[in-house]
Amino acid sequence: MPRRSYDQYCAAARALDAVGDRWTLLIVRELLAGPRRYTDLHADLPGVSTDVLASRLKGMEREGLATRRRLPPPAPASVYQLTPRGTELLPVLAALAAWGAPALAERRPTDALRAHWFAIPLARRLAGLGPGLVEVRLDEGVFHIRTDGGEPLYGDGPAEHPDVRLTLDAQTCIAISDGSLTLDDGVRDGRVQLDTPSATTPHGARTGTGAQRPE
Repeated sequence: MPRRSYDQYCAAARALDAVGDRWTLLIVRELLAGPRRYTDLHADLPGVSTDVLASRLKGMEREGLATRRRLPPPAPASVYQLTPRGTELLPVLAALAAWGAPALAERRPTDALRAHWFAIPLARRLAGLGPGLVEVRLDEGVFHIRTDGGEPLYGDGPAEHPDVRLTLDAQTCIAISDGSLTLDDGVRDGRVQLDTPSATTPHGARTGTGAQRPE
C-alpha cells in the first residue's frame, strides 16, 4: 500500500501522516503496556480486521514507531514493541484521553471494554501515592500502573509485587481519571478500597494521598 501524505510542510500534518490513520493510536495505546504478540493485539482491539491491523503495524514499522522481534526459544512467536519515538506518543494519548473523557458519561450497548484502557488517564491522578507499583482491580479486569516514571507505564493483569492495591468500579475509575473525584474522597466515601499488600512499601512509596491506608 503506498504511503499517504497530506503533503503539507507543517509539523501537525507530518505527525498525522505517521499516526493519523484509524487504529494507529489505539495500537500505540496497547504497545505502551510493553511488547505484544499480534494475536494479543487483535484480541484487545475489538473491531479491527486482521488485514487492517497488519497494515497499520507495517506502517508503524516503516515510520519508526514500532519494531518486530522474534522471542527466544521455546516461545515460537514474534512480538511488536514501540521504539523510543513511539513511546514519545504517551503524552499525546494522555491528552486525547483527557479531552475525550466527557464522552464516557454513558456507556453505549455496543461499547467494548478492557480494564487496562483506563490505565493512561488514571496514571496521572496517582502521583500522590508516591513512586511505586499500583494494582487496580475492576469488575472488568485487573491492570497495574507504574508511578515511578519507569517503562512500561502500565501492564495488563495483576502486578507481581504491588506497593498499593486499589479496588473500585469502572465509573469511580472514570471519575478519578477525569478529576471529578479525588482518590482521597473516593477512599473516604467507600468507593475505593485502598490496601497495602505488604507492611513495607518498596521504591519509597508514601503511605497515602492523605487518606489512611489500612494496616
